[in-house]
Amino acid sequence: MTVHSVPRTDKPAAERQPITQERLKQVLHYDPDTGIFTWKVPSGRRVKAGQVAGSPTYKGYIRIMVDNCSKRAHNLAWLYVHGVWPKDQLDHVNRIRTDNRIANLRESSPLLNQRNLSKACNNTSGVTGVTWDSARSRWVAQIGNNNKSIHLGAFSDFNKAVSARKAAELRLWGAYLDN
Repeated sequence: MTVHSVPRTDKPAAERQPITQERLKQVLHYDPDTGIFTWKVPSGRRVKAGQVAGSPTYKGYIRIMVDNCSKRAHNLAWLYVHGVWPKDQLDHVNRIRTDNRIANLRESSPLLNQRNLSKACNNTSGVTGVTWDSARSRWVAQIGNNNKSIHLGAFSDFNKAVSARKAAELRLWGAYLDN
């Protein structure tokens, strides 16, 4: 996929208004069940009506150019459905950055959005916040909250360490958790 823009307006950039839901719906169609945007209007020689809009960024998000303004597709989906820009960040519930179905998007603060990260590539236990302490031959459970690391205990049993971590997640972050 390639980023394509719709025709420029006659106004200079300083006089152009931010993208509105009305303008978005004039140029793009959004399918909330698939999360895919398609162009309603042709733009130049390369973009035809009905063509899928947007292209992936190096970070894995889809970006779409509307009126010479590049926006992430998940933010455009939110505007298209709700009529307002997100207040802060949007979180992809299933962690798939190209899955822009409205049911997969939720408003989030940067702090809460960090809670929905995939496990780190150097994680050997398979569970975030549970590590093996070879010096003590114990599984250590910990959790971070408000820029503080909280030690949850050292356990001889892996499952008890995991349970301690999951209980702390539920206590601290509650309904935000999805898995």
